[in-house]
Amino acid sequence: MSEHVNERVKCLILGSGPAGYTAAIYAARANMSPVLYEGMEPGGQLTTTTEVDNFPGYPQGVVGPQLMEDLKNQALRFNTDIRFGYATSADLSQRPFKVTIDESKVVEADTLIIATGATAKYLGLDSEQKFRGQGVSACATCDGFFYKGQDVVVVGGGDTAAEEASYLSTICRKVYLVVRRHELRASKAMQQKVFNTPNIEVLFGHQTKEVLGDMSGVNGVLLVSDKGEERKVDITGFFVAIGHQPNTGFLNGQLELDEVGYIKTEAGTSKTNIEGVFAAGDVKDPHYRQAITAAGSGCIAALDAERFFNMVKA
Repeated sequence: MSEHVNERVKCLILGSGPAGYTAAIYAARANMSPVLYEGMEPGGQLTTTTEVDNFPGYPQGVVGPQLMEDLKNQALRFNTDIRFGYATSADLSQRPFKVTIDESKVVEADTLIIATGATAKYLGLDSEQKFRGQGVSACATCDGFFYKGQDVVVVGGGDTAAEEASYLSTICRKVYLVVRRHELRASKAMQQKVFNTPNIEVLFGHQTKEVLGDMSGVNGVLLVSDKGEERKVDITGFFVAIGHQPNTGFLNGQLELDEVGYIKTEAGTSKTNIEGVFAAGDVKDPHYRQAITAAGSGCIAALDAERFFNMVKA
């Protein structure tokens, strides 16, 4: 398909999680007339979360979809142009940057803010998807509080899994760490922490066969050992901690990424290795992955983009 440029914008924002919407609010207020494409998952990962109790300004808590709707409406209030569609490719070789949307429309942008997020990896079980948000989670620091005093499972053997198990052990009665291999891949320090925590039980050589539950949510998990033996464990929370995949495929290697695929930024900024291209939220953050840190980095990206645009324009 022959591509032709359909329009040129001052500020193009890719992604509609807390980072993208916050960037839009700041960019719009700076008269940059931002155009935001919502991406594959409008509202981002929070739309699959039920209660959010740790976002400032909501003393009674808020459900994830409502929080994202509020952020979206705030961006719209300042005349952000919010559109359906997702970036399928980009040409960052020169300014204005060219971004192809839905494999057909090309938008030229003087500044580009990438807030495409990261997708949590799941095991791929139907039962796991069925109970997402009803006992199945990919974020212990987001959802662990709801399982206070209860028994939970964490799946994974790396640093993330060890960290999540350790965190949950301070809240939950019992944490089962289900590890496919016969060893942890986590750092030695994290391994020591796990092994020295009395309410964490590590189940080596086990995989999840089925997440069990009913109308009220998860109530158990069926595990199978590498010897073929099945074991049912009664739990109310099932945390998947096998990593995230940053949504950077459309960039085709044009930006500097780390070994996993997260966008590298200059310390303390949103600046990438290409002037005029900025990154915010989970697409550049393998460590914190919180709505509030994503929102903060969206603010930083918009301020960086505004300063860059004004400097180039001058």
